[in-house]
Amino acid sequence: MIRLIKSTPHLLVAALMAAGLAHAAEPRLPKELPAFGQDKPLPVPQITKKTLANGLEIWVVPRQGLPRVDYVLALRGAGLAADAADKPGFANLLAGLLNEGTARRDSRAIAEATQGLGGEIAASSSLDGITVAANALPSNAAALMELLAEVARMPAFPKNEVALAKANAQQSLKASEANPQFRAERALDAAIFGAHPYGSTRPTAAAIESVTPELLRAEHARRFRPGRALLVVTGRIAPAEAIKLAEAAFGDWKAQGEAPAAVPAAVAASGAAPARRLLERPGSVQSTLRIGRAGIAAPAADLVPLRLASTIIGGGFSSRVNLNLREEKGYTYGASAGARSYREGGAIVGGADVRNEVTAASLKEFFAEYQRLGQELVGEEEMAMNKRYVAGGYLISTQLQGSMARQLAGNWLIGLPSDFLGSYVPLVQKVTAEQVREIGRKYFDPATQSIVVVGDKAVAEQLKPWGEFTPQAK
Repeated sequence: MIRLIKSTPHLLVAALMAAGLAHAAEPRLPKELPAFGQDKPLPVPQITKKTLANGLEIWVVPRQGLPRVDYVLALRGAGLAADAADKPGFANLLAGLLNEGTARRDSRAIAEATQGLGGEIAASSSLDGITVAANALPSNAAALMELLAEVARMPAFPKNEVALAKANAQQSLKASEANPQFRAERALDAAIFGAHPYGSTRPTAAAIESVTPELLRAEHARRFRPGRALLVVTGRIAPAEAIKLAEAAFGDWKAQGEAPAAVPAAVAASGAAPARRLLERPGSVQSTLRIGRAGIAAPAADLVPLRLASTIIGGGFSSRVNLNLREEKGYTYGASAGARSYREGGAIVGGADVRNEVTAASLKEFFAEYQRLGQELVGEEEMAMNKRYVAGGYLISTQLQGSMARQLAGNWLIGLPSDFLGSYVPLVQKVTAEQVREIGRKYFDPATQSIVVVGDKAVAEQLKPWGEFTPQAK
């Protein structure tokens, strides 16, 4: 007899198992599963465009879904790549402080105003720019546009808010420095990009400490310029109304001060030997691996086949490196690899956290998969599966109007045209196995990859087949 008691579900299951009444059953699937449905193309959005006299571009995409409007203001050339060499990460503080006080109201008043409109407003930075995103109920579209303009154009950078942001940034940096993934990524960026602005975008304690309200105000004036800005508007709003509201809020916006210099193209150093770095983490029971080399800028012709090849090699759970290192070998909980593309350059990055004793074996498997990608044609079934994965993920990610607005703005920041949103999936479907193999040869050649390992120096002996690794404390 089983006595049922009021308990947590897992205890009840345990009791049932002990009584022999619960057992694991193998799932039974039909012998012949139905075929996948026809891939649905992403409807090409009808974008109404206008450029104001001050140079601000406006794109309006009406949507009749959610009862709200979404605004995304993108500032090109205002991001981490625009930071001075001795102030890496500055753009993060600049973006984070935009809605912490303006010439008209403090941070609490901004938060209360946003909530009163039924929405939110926030800013973030990337390598190539800063974006300020806001949303609210359609009935508050005008008030939201005014608040967005206030936050973007008139931030006050109050002394107390700056001090708090700096203190939080210092604490965050301390936590990051204890994270082996942070250290590995920082070292790999430096190895790939060298002195280029993309190579040094993570903050330092000295850089954070040097930030002042005066510096923030000066840099805001330089970086926030209508001639380098795009405003994307989506939702339940007519194009004529959206443009009218934008003209009222931004029409008198003028650039101030000297504009930041344009970020140069990130060109791989000719003939430079791939780097070998071992960053010491005494007593670590695992090694954090990062392998990489220079890639391509987003506007490059290879972008779409490179994205598909990246998915095949290391872009998901069913990717080759993850199935190899995790499922077959049991070296790691997860492995990944693929391309990162920005406006002026890019990188190919692979990595995993592995047990110390399989550090060398893991590198061997990574490079074996890289080599196979450039030598063998990907099979028809694997190509089809990854095309469905890329297309499906992209379609899902752009269903919500806010996501679509951010995607359009993000594409613009890295140099992709507005119609890329609708053409991406069809272009993915056209990629051939021969193109993927050529991508493998060009960008995943093991001989061109730099290697960064964060771990105990005891693993140095395993690394000798890949060259001389000099242990470094940082």
